[in-house]
Amino acid sequence: MDYDSEKPREECGVFGIISPEPIPCAGLSAVALLALQHRGQEGAGIALFDGGDVKCKKNVGLVDEIFGADYLEYAPKVKVAVAHVRYSTTGVNSAENAQPIVTKHSRLTCALAHNGNLTNAAALHKKMVRESGKIFTTTNDTEIINMLLIDETIKCRDLNQAVYNVTNIIEGAYSLVIGTGDRLIAVRDKNGFRPLCMGKLKNATVFASESCALDSIGAEFVRDVEPGEIVCVDVNGKTTSVKHDLTGVRRGLCVFEMVYFARPDSVIDGMSVYEARLEMGRALWQQQPVDADMVCGVPDSGLVSAYGYARASGIPYGTAFIKNRYVGRSFIVPSQLKREETVSVKLNPLKAAVEGKRIVLVDDSIVRGTTSARIIKTLRKAGAKEVHMRIASPPFRHPCHFGIDIDSEENLIANKTDVEGIRKCIGADSLVFMDYGSLMKINLGKNVKFCGGCFSGDYPVKADAAGGKDKFDD
Repeated sequence: MDYDSEKPREECGVFGIISPEPIPCAGLSAVALLALQHRGQEGAGIALFDGGDVKCKKNVGLVDEIFGADYLEYAPKVKVAVAHVRYSTTGVNSAENAQPIVTKHSRLTCALAHNGNLTNAAALHKKMVRESGKIFTTTNDTEIINMLLIDETIKCRDLNQAVYNVTNIIEGAYSLVIGTGDRLIAVRDKNGFRPLCMGKLKNATVFASESCALDSIGAEFVRDVEPGEIVCVDVNGKTTSVKHDLTGVRRGLCVFEMVYFARPDSVIDGMSVYEARLEMGRALWQQQPVDADMVCGVPDSGLVSAYGYARASGIPYGTAFIKNRYVGRSFIVPSQLKREETVSVKLNPLKAAVEGKRIVLVDDSIVRGTTSARIIKTLRKAGAKEVHMRIASPPFRHPCHFGIDIDSEENLIANKTDVEGIRKCIGADSLVFMDYGSLMKINLGKNVKFCGGCFSGDYPVKADAAGGKDKFDD
């Protein structure tokens, strides 16, 4: 078990590009997916629209494992592409479940990439199979959207209207990029659970889960797609936008995007992820100061908050761990190694920096507590005098119904014991979790509301509607 194996996992990252003239969309998509790799490391895919046909290459694995030089060199220049990286929360991890999901029908040929989780997926699937006789080739909820798009396109004979109609049927979290031979459509759910932004690359328009993907291909950030908005761009560059009436709808950007999922160099809904994490560190210091010799973060997601803590406290910021960046996600520790020693395969303490020091160790979250216990143990073994753990989020107590894979409630350490019990379990000298109210205020003055249901149990929509995270059984 490596040091980050118990972290909550994001479901997906999406990308799409459309240009008036053929351009190397495959290469641009692959580069953008590399920038989004942190959002999904189980599978990836790129769909290219070449004339009236669509060709999709996808598989399980990392982006650079799937899209080699041969594919990128010989892929045709096209006008439209849709791409995706995946971590599965609905359906098994397989090449069939990798996205984009391509649907070919006499009325509609499209490729769809989805980030999120439909809370009424199971009910929709059951209805479509039993009442309409639909045959599904995957076990993920994205194919349901494709099927609904075909039905609505047949009914209204207009794809843009069909997309709008579908968004009134599906529930939960969905940031979508939908491509056809002549247009690219970006959709964000009414609550705004998952991020989605728009950019320009010369004459091309691009959409991506995070702005860092735009930066990676040299695109200029234009704006975020707003909650409840549908943006359509055709191959001539004409852009139209339709927005749902959000009266009575609670906005709920997943706060864990700011805590952990998003890259620090991304900007989401006008908020710098980097600055938000600095603010988390500052708030942690104000919440409960402690005397120490050095502040350090658990790589990589704890580093910025640790720097914010150090700046606020005046305690020197330092490096306590060296991360081995050459160990791939599929690396298996030899069985003869003791389980307690496997943390050092990816994360090794820097003895010269921590020996004899009182350390403030900042991390983004604690799920089961086993990894935190091992990390603290390695610091003490390296000579740390004290280890004060600071967590830039509240304790996990509840499931997420909107696209984050969080362990079951009975396995969450915060549901087994109180903070003092967790402190004893992980072996810290002190332990402080971010106060929930303080976390909800890290929007940096922007008019953004967060979903923190995994911490509080208070969701922007009814949690009992959730039914999309389980494998379909029809």
